[in-house]
Amino acid sequence: MDTLTRTDYKFHGQTGVYHGKVRDVYSIGEDKLVMIATDRISAFDVVLPKGIPYKGQVLNQIASKFLDATADIVPNWKQASPDPMVTVGVRCEPYKVEMVIRGYITGSAWREYLKGARNLCGIPLPEGLRENQRFETPLITPTTKADEGHDENISKEEIIAQGLVSREEYELLEKYTFALFKRGTEMAAEKGLILVDTKYEFGKKDGKIYLIDEIHTPDSSRYFYSEGYEERFAKGEEQRQLSKEFVRKWLMDNGFQGQEGQQVPEMTDAYCESVSERYIELYEKIVGEKFVKADADNLAARIEKNITAYLNL
Repeated sequence: MDTLTRTDYKFHGQTGVYHGKVRDVYSIGEDKLVMIATDRISAFDVVLPKGIPYKGQVLNQIASKFLDATADIVPNWKQASPDPMVTVGVRCEPYKVEMVIRGYITGSAWREYLKGARNLCGIPLPEGLRENQRFETPLITPTTKADEGHDENISKEEIIAQGLVSREEYELLEKYTFALFKRGTEMAAEKGLILVDTKYEFGKKDGKIYLIDEIHTPDSSRYFYSEGYEERFAKGEEQRQLSKEFVRKWLMDNGFQGQEGQQVPEMTDAYCESVSERYIELYEKIVGEKFVKADADNLAARIEKNITAYLNL
């Protein structure tokens, strides 16, 4: 199946391009960005060698819907979505931190807790927590925003002391993060899901804070199914989840965690198709609509045509 794993466009008025792990971002003039959600997939900060069919469309359309559904909480960068894999919006100066918020202890936080860590980004953790246990109140566990390599956990006080964000602005980012997570949690609950954890990125333009990038997608968030959560938790069983964690588990089971000398296991067409099906399942669950596969015969040409038509409006 056709997947989009790289782009190399030259749009009218283009002033730059940034190829991220999974997104290619084209700067148009001084104040506009064209963000293309490719079909690349990354885990452990490594871009895997094969694309996942329809992954870019899934991510872009989920993010687009959640940006629209949260615009009353905080302004966001989105102006339009001229293609199923594209969002166009205002260019902001990103903050150098990502606001990670966790409603449950799982994933990397649980792995650290298992190793004996009892402090997460400056927040003390009690003894006796169990995997996938709900926190009494969600925890904000920020990370630095790395240009290359791994993002690093950091505390609120370290962020302020290092001058990454002023105290006043950081507390505003915290307020927005809690409110966005609450809205995302409520929307997930309506669809029989639990929003377990997620991350938000913010930027600034003309003195105003904007929500930027994607939100509430399976790449930036983790979801459990509500049904059966309590029973599975009581028995210490794995939760049924919709997130990228199943890709990380597959990699770990095959001896890969992004460390030097490790080889990415073979990604067969059947495996890539199964990952695609999981992404589509999450779309349909969280959005509550049937996923409509866009024509993927010539993705690169379709995207170029749709972006060009929009920029010429």
